[in-house]
Amino acid sequence: MGAGPAGGAGRAAVIGHPIAHSKSPLLHAAAYSGLGLDWSYTAQDVAPEDLAAFVRSLRADDRWRGLSVTMPHKAAMAALTDANTVLVETLGVLNTVTFSGGPGRRVLTGHNTDVAGITGALAHAGASTPRNCVVLGGGGTAAAAVAGLAGLGADRVRVYVRQPERAAGLATAGAALGMAVEVLPWDGARASVRAADVVVSTLPPRAADSLATALPADGPVGVLLDAAYDPWPSVLSAAWARAGGVVVHGLEMLLYQAIEQVSLFSPDAGPLPPAVINRMCEAIGVPLR
Repeated sequence: MGAGPAGGAGRAAVIGHPIAHSKSPLLHAAAYSGLGLDWSYTAQDVAPEDLAAFVRSLRADDRWRGLSVTMPHKAAMAALTDANTVLVETLGVLNTVTFSGGPGRRVLTGHNTDVAGITGALAHAGASTPRNCVVLGGGGTAAAAVAGLAGLGADRVRVYVRQPERAAGLATAGAALGMAVEVLPWDGARASVRAADVVVSTLPPRAADSLATALPADGPVGVLLDAAYDPWPSVLSAAWARAGGVVVHGLEMLLYQAIEQVSLFSPDAGPLPPAVINRMCEAIGVPLR
């Protein structure tokens, strides 16, 4: 097995709370094995109150190559890095941290590969030019969804949340991306999803179940990307498929964001070869690319 860029075995992990459900270790282990890297990748449960101390501990170990960040740390972690990409500064959230520098002078940089995950998954499903777009939820993944839809050419999106005042930052982020974002009360979501050509649900499992009854019995409906992949299918995605719409599994998003993460963690390896990407697909049971 090969060594990491700085020599020796590398370390990477996904952090969140809870984290036991994560399939990221399967994806990354498959990638590093395919690249011949002697790296470990673990899932680490880090409670919000322990996040700052955990980040301090990372600086003492020069084996760290990268960190995947999931809920509830996507915003808090962006304030604990040494630098962030322009995209992270715009959205206010990250899902990826890279490491540079030697012992005692480690530099942590924040990135957001959720955006690439959303654009990749939707483009793979044929939703390459969305116009009538809806995002369900107002958290960190919703911010990435806004950016992802902007990257696919959408110029406006409606975001439905239960507390619009808590998601006002999405409109500001949208404006910085050249997109009009309307943050609207949840009550309007039922009618809106019926007419949308792309819906991205960033809600936790079962949180969008009530919208399933809003779908027409005989379609057509557009494309649904349901970021929650456990359990699968969700009530909404099952109803969407029955109505004749295209459903994009949340694991597709996970795959595409992980492809970019692995490239960031192991820049010396260059773009991931197709054989490595297919290993990642096999690891989580999605169709080969």
